[in-house]
Amino acid sequence: MKSLAELKAIRDKAQAEMNMRRENPNAARVMVGMATCGIAAGARPVLNAFVEEIAKRGLKDVTVTQTGCIGICQYEPVVEIEIPGEEKVTYVKMTPEKAIKVVNDHLVNHNVVTDFTIGAIEK
Repeated sequence: MKSLAELKAIRDKAQAEMNMRRENPNAARVMVGMATCGIAAGARPVLNAFVEEIAKRGLKDVTVTQTGCIGICQYEPVVEIEIPGEEKVTYVKMTPEKAIKVVNDHLVNHNVVTDFTIGAIEK
């Protein structure tokens, strides 16, 4: 950091990421399982990918949160997406690359990425 402007840019980015984590009852919710099993399986980079992609696209109606154990440890990292008025979708064995696709297809275009859901894995 070499200037006050750089410090302000860092602060603004951090504030935008924190605002994304605030609860809004009308917002879509992305919940990343961050219990020890999820973290060990790579949930932190998945969480970061969601936050970065949502910020990059300027999506204002999406909240990203962490949750504890979802109860399906063999499928970690697990991400649940709730959009008001729609059925909850559980994505499993997530990666940062899959997270970017889910943001584009599910959150932006409202098309569930069925290949990444728990239903596809169980077949």
